[in-house]
Amino acid sequence: MPYVVTENCIKCKYMDCVEVCPVDCFYEGANMLVIHPDECIDCGVCEPECPAEAIKPDTEPDLEKWMALNAEYAQTWPNVTVKREPPADAKEWDGKPGKLEAHFSPEPGEGD
Repeated sequence: MPYVVTENCIKCKYMDCVEVCPVDCFYEGANMLVIHPDECIDCGVCEPECPAEAIKPDTEPDLEKWMALNAEYAQTWPNVTVKREPPADAKEWDGKPGKLEAHFSPEPGEGD
C-alpha cells in the first residue's frame, strides 16, 4: 500500500486529493477518505494536495493501523472521484488529536 490516509482526515475530509488521483483509488466514508491499497500506483500526487497533511507514504513508521483501516473500508465505502467542499468546520478539526477514538465513523459517504 504505497499511500495511506491517516487520522487528521477525520472530520476534515478535504477532497483535493480526489481530483488529482490518476487511478481514482479514493473511497469515501461519512467523515474521512481512504485509499484502496490494490489500486494506488504510488505516484504521490495526492500527498502534497492534502491541506491537512493526512496522506502519508507507507514507508513512514507506525502506520500499520491506518494501513489496515484504509484496506478494510476501501472494500465497503463508495468510490469518489469528484472533489466536493469539505465540512464547514474542517479547519477547526485540523490537527486535533484523538479523532480516531472519538470521531471516526464506519458509515459510508456519498461517493460519486
